[in-house]
Amino acid sequence: MPRLPITIATYGYDHVRDLLDGRVPVEGLEVTGLLLQFEDIVYRMEVFGEFDVSEFSMGKYVSMLSRGDDRLVALPVFPSRVPRLSAIYVNPDGPVRRAEDLRGKRIGVPEWAQTATIYMRGWLTDVVGVRLDDVEWYQGGVNDAGRKEESRVDLPDGVRVTRVTDRTLSEMLAARDLDALFSARPPAHFLAGKPGMVRLFADYREAERAYCEKTGIVPIMHTFVVKRPLVERHPWIVRSLFDGFERAKRASVERALDMTASRFPVLWGPHHADASRGVFGGDPWPYGVGANRVTLDAFLRWAFEQGVAARRLTPEEVFPPSLASTFKV
Repeated sequence: MPRLPITIATYGYDHVRDLLDGRVPVEGLEVTGLLLQFEDIVYRMEVFGEFDVSEFSMGKYVSMLSRGDDRLVALPVFPSRVPRLSAIYVNPDGPVRRAEDLRGKRIGVPEWAQTATIYMRGWLTDVVGVRLDDVEWYQGGVNDAGRKEESRVDLPDGVRVTRVTDRTLSEMLAARDLDALFSARPPAHFLAGKPGMVRLFADYREAERAYCEKTGIVPIMHTFVVKRPLVERHPWIVRSLFDGFERAKRASVERALDMTASRFPVLWGPHHADASRGVFGGDPWPYGVGANRVTLDAFLRWAFEQGVAARRLTPEEVFPPSLASTFKV
């Protein structure tokens, strides 16, 4: 029986590559992999439905689904997860020295609905105890002025976001017209070593480790989505894809843990990979709902509380029932 041809658009992850190049076969499918920039993938998938399967923003997906846009079906496959305390920048000559100092301050974000900023605001409210309406929020481009909010947002009562069109958020922080900046991508100003910008957490790795261990939350940035008409015509594709992604990930983990050779250009790479297994109790990068329920529940609550999602979703609504076997640990 001929295999069904599909296109999968994603970034160049080691834990996905074996599926894209055929070393890990996907039952019933003939995969053509497309390696593209993440922002391009999301735009082309949302606007044009250009791919059969693609990587996608968690924030954008829950925003769409909560408002009745169900063109896409998400898989509990998470190619990108990044703790985000490293993504908080302040001016060293400004008033913010510790997290509690963010109350009452001016904070810039590239987009309110950006997945990374959802997690950072969740940390701000739940851990630091700073309410969303205790902050003056500004939205705009980090390095290029005029960035627009791409997703629909219904801000909570009392929360105001000022859009900045004529300056970059980096310029504003360096000039002390902002007190902090939440940015998933390190600002060019910071990368260039220019004055006026440092991380709030100098030892961000330790801060993020402590946060993950205390809360059980290891932020999930991206998922994979399948066009719904394709799922409706071929319901089996969901399980085939999930199993293929899982096998490709396991092959990548084996490479990362290999002590006999430098499989990645990182000193002590296997040590770091082994240490990360303790975060989840064995698997350093688990897929499925069950092993990620704490993170998913927190994210879906925050997305609703922050006005990114129109209603509070559950993981069982976000991911297809045909993968119910992954809903438990």
